[in-house]
Amino acid sequence: MPTRHPVAGQPVFEHYSLEFADYFVMDRHDGVLTLRLHTDGGPARFNLDVHRAWGNAWREIGGDPANEVIIITGTGDLFLDFPNADDLSRLQPEGATDQFAYNTYYEGLKLIENFVHAIDVPTIAAINGPSRFHTEFALMADLTIATDDVVFSDGHFAAATAPGDGLGLALQETLGTKRAAYHLYTGAPVDAHTALELGLVNEIVPRDQIMDRAHELAALIMKQPRAARRFTHAIVSRPWRRRVSEDFGVQLSSEMLGISADKIFG
Repeated sequence: MPTRHPVAGQPVFEHYSLEFADYFVMDRHDGVLTLRLHTDGGPARFNLDVHRAWGNAWREIGGDPANEVIIITGTGDLFLDFPNADDLSRLQPEGATDQFAYNTYYEGLKLIENFVHAIDVPTIAAINGPSRFHTEFALMADLTIATDDVVFSDGHFAAATAPGDGLGLALQETLGTKRAAYHLYTGAPVDAHTALELGLVNEIVPRDQIMDRAHELAALIMKQPRAARRFTHAIVSRPWRRRVSEDFGVQLSSEMLGISADKIFG
């Protein structure tokens, strides 16, 4: 692969891999970038810092022309874990200002928009185990493989919150309007085998083989010319880009408005 010399403002792997080292272990070989989610070396835990950092990371990663295929996976037996008590208190602090609310909205918007709009190469999600939060990135990837203990569910409505920050939208796109409505209202989980039948995932793979399979798929993609890879991604990702552009801002605004209204009016 020919060497590409960075131009002004172009992201450089050696820089952003260090900048986001608290959130991803990054490894790149022959154009295939592997992103392993983590928190302190263990399973990634969703928190306010993650909420902010991931959206920025997608932009940097997508802007580096040396990235040709992206694999996203988790650490250990979990894809993404629950926030702890400190994380939760920071997500919804007492006496939060209007600026805090706006920043949370803006960062939540870019968290999804940058994944869908800023990355122009094929993406593979290798869901290595259950995910407690934000599985939408895995569903929005071009290809999604999962272990047999993966479960998809959205608990927002059961927690008295409108499901507007990404997973609900992903379920609407993958399940269809009616099925998604049922799962959003009831919180009923979709197990891995049902997800395979319904088209949320492409393959179920044993945990000890999932990264090997992800790299096999990446190698298959890399056999084709660069233009073919990128324009195929453009075709494959078009429904997601349309869905996010048309619906996500409204959905996220609805979630945050509902939270604010409940705080004001009870």
